[in-house]
Amino acid sequence: MRALVTGAGGFVGRHLVEHLRSAGDDVVAVSHGDGPDLLDAEGWSALFERARPEVVYHLAGQTSVAASWEDPRHTFRVNAEGTLVVLLACAAAGVGRVLAVSSSDVYGRVAEDQLPLDEHAPLRPATPYGASKAAAEQVCVQACTGFGLDVLRARAFNHTGPGQSPRFVAAALATRVAEAERDGAERIAVGNLAARRELTDVRDVVRAYRLLVEHGERCGLYNVCIGRDTAIAELADQLVAMADRPLRLEVDPDLVRPVEVPALRGDGARLRAATGWRPTIPLEATLAEMLAEARARVRQRPPAATSG
Repeated sequence: MRALVTGAGGFVGRHLVEHLRSAGDDVVAVSHGDGPDLLDAEGWSALFERARPEVVYHLAGQTSVAASWEDPRHTFRVNAEGTLVVLLACAAAGVGRVLAVSSSDVYGRVAEDQLPLDEHAPLRPATPYGASKAAAEQVCVQACTGFGLDVLRARAFNHTGPGQSPRFVAAALATRVAEAERDGAERIAVGNLAARRELTDVRDVVRAYRLLVEHGERCGLYNVCIGRDTAIAELADQLVAMADRPLRLEVDPDLVRPVEVPALRGDGARLRAATGWRPTIPLEATLAEMLAEARARVRQRPPAATSG
């Protein structure tokens, strides 16, 4: 397949491009630095006319829940209007299939007895990021019904792995453990430890994306999840247990989000039925790899200066 990936320079995009190429696909990788601005309609139209992809994986956008609180308007424009710009260009260029990556954050706050969430669950986003992705999904629905564009929506639950920014919880915790080891510290700062999230390795997630492009139903909607959640406390405990010195956790109020979804766990039966996908990389292996990567990274930086 000739595939074009938007957001190819991001955390998931880099893993997706590597996976597609290893599967034999001809990949056009478009990242923020070398492609049009997401709101540049003429730029995207010209790019698709030149590249002529058979399929498009749309990952580009603002991906951080925390950053969405800092600039909700920008988040909404980039994620919702940016999706519209890309899909209009896809329709004009005759792209055969698009996979638009959405997020479990569209489900918002749910009660424990409503879990696991399947694709019929109501959308009640609690964050600016979640609202922007819910709006982007409706743009996808309209493109399918109005323009006849085959757009699949992949509602990805939380995923992590090598190369993730420390703005995200698992990478942040791995970085703090590595810094504590380097600095001889006894404590690491944490946010809300009670929240529960699915944590799938990003390399398993990108496998699911390609399988959906191959086998998903036209304009289908799929949760990408493993159906098992992990408390942030358990995640932190696993990383602390891998440390080379005793460490203890200390809650920092500045790390607690204004609105926290207590738990998210998905039902991935539709994905499994369509593709046969199963995760292959255990969380313990993912965290060990992330901690090793964090150690290598922090060794290249001097310790932060301390007063007194």
